[in-house]
Amino acid sequence: MVRLLITGMSGVGKSSVLCELGERGYPVIDTDYGPWKTETGLWDDVLMGALLGESTEVVVSGTVANQGDFYDRFDHVVLLSAPLSVLLDRVSMRTTNPYGSTADEREEITSNLASIEPLLRASATVEIDATQPLHHVVDRVEELLHRL
Repeated sequence: MVRLLITGMSGVGKSSVLCELGERGYPVIDTDYGPWKTETGLWDDVLMGALLGESTEVVVSGTVANQGDFYDRFDHVVLLSAPLSVLLDRVSMRTTNPYGSTADEREEITSNLASIEPLLRASATVEIDATQPLHHVVDRVEELLHRL
């Protein structure tokens, strides 16, 4: 049983990977939706603490400022990464999440890639190139779920 966090920049494919893992039968939580975040955009300490305390197998997806507070409860922290051009192309074409549709949001993505992704990379246990076809990325994540 494994608890795994999938993190990365907007447009990298976290939600797509999570959806595919859910279709493969894994319990998944996308913290961009539902009660997982506080009004300030941080993970709710009580809810995340309960989830990670009770769940022996779960794949969580998200990128928030306080996620490092929970790293000790994950078996793997997986960083999905892709070049800026890929991220901007993906957010411009997606229909399930409006974030990235404005010039200001695209500037924020550009800034976050330069300032936040290096921090995520330094604390990740695994990095996966998310420019690969989705099924390859999901297969790689699934390998991690079976490795421990």
